[in-house]
Amino acid sequence: MVDELNNDSEPMDGDFAKMLEESLSTRGRLKPGQQVTTRVIKISSEWVFIEVGGKGEGVLDRRELLDDNGEPTVAEGDNVTAWFVGVQNGEMRFTTKMGSGASGSSQLEDAYNGGIPVEGLVEKEIKGGFEIKIGGSTRAFCPYSQIAARRVENAAIFVGQHLTFKITQYSERGRNIVVSHRVLAEEEQLRQREVLREQLQVGQTVTGTVTSLQKFGVFVNIGGVEGLVPMAELGWSRVADAGEAVQVGQQVQVVIKQLDWENNRLSFSLRDTLADPWQQVAATFPEGSYHPGKVARLANFGAFVTLAGGIDGLIPIGRLGSGKKINHPREVIAEGQDVEVKIESVDVAGRRISLALAAASRAAEEEAQSVAAFTQGANGATGMGTLGDLLKAKLKK
Repeated sequence: MVDELNNDSEPMDGDFAKMLEESLSTRGRLKPGQQVTTRVIKISSEWVFIEVGGKGEGVLDRRELLDDNGEPTVAEGDNVTAWFVGVQNGEMRFTTKMGSGASGSSQLEDAYNGGIPVEGLVEKEIKGGFEIKIGGSTRAFCPYSQIAARRVENAAIFVGQHLTFKITQYSERGRNIVVSHRVLAEEEQLRQREVLREQLQVGQTVTGTVTSLQKFGVFVNIGGVEGLVPMAELGWSRVADAGEAVQVGQQVQVVIKQLDWENNRLSFSLRDTLADPWQQVAATFPEGSYHPGKVARLANFGAFVTLAGGIDGLIPIGRLGSGKKINHPREVIAEGQDVEVKIESVDVAGRRISLALAAASRAAEEEAQSVAAFTQGANGATGMGTLGDLLKAKLKK
């Protein structure tokens, strides 16, 4: 009797996978299509074994995680994001993507139902979007609006690229398939955003990639999230065109100025990573020295002159009229004009330099020297007669 009970309680090998799957389903742990981020335990010649919490281990096809040279892109101990496919032969199977290699086109409907990404090749542009090849030979359609997380000016750059997609429409037994790369890109941005939200701090210097140039500044991607470098933060000197400072695709270092996660506004500074030219102003532009410059802009109260990158000085309007009253600097000077100026005063703490036109300053200096020489000569004649006597004596000679 005992033997009979024992025999009845031992499942046949063929029933084990079914029982395991039913057990997992009953506990409500993992469902096909559910995403997990977990740790790689071991890598064999065929499989990558991953932790699945209290449920044991799961397996990934090693071929999904190989680079172009056939080498694994992960190592033991690394974290990996994968989707639960189901239980096969008593094993919990996961995938990082479907629709290529060993996955095959037969699994595309499962990928659609489970929300599992598929890998596809962007073959060509067609009306309204792109033709995508997935599952070896299956054709799918990706609208222009779904190829990237943000609008791209030159859509043709995606042709020939291998990307991951989510199947958003599957009908007519696979003859009508619509896919989206944008959905996955936005999901990845949200995941990375949460990680960065814990790591980033105002004042921190980070490395990013320039993604677009705008009239109001430059967008920089720092590992999945984008922030804006305003025009005023592109450099110490005034930048009229963002293309003068950086180019799309360029790697740059920026300082974090603002982190407003609720309103999705991140602000960076490129200028703060550059040497501050004002640190050498006192030595480079001492008071009383003369320097060439270019009129940068005019204001009602004077003219700003650029002396060097990031260093501007002001000629007050009262120093522009050569003694005559003028109503606006444009009456005597123009933007873009090359001028020579004299450094009147330097306020490093306030980042202000007061200037005067060199010609007027030199004329004033020469006049002052003449008056001083005359006064000195007159004073030196004391005890030798009046100035008139000296002149008469000179005439007699």
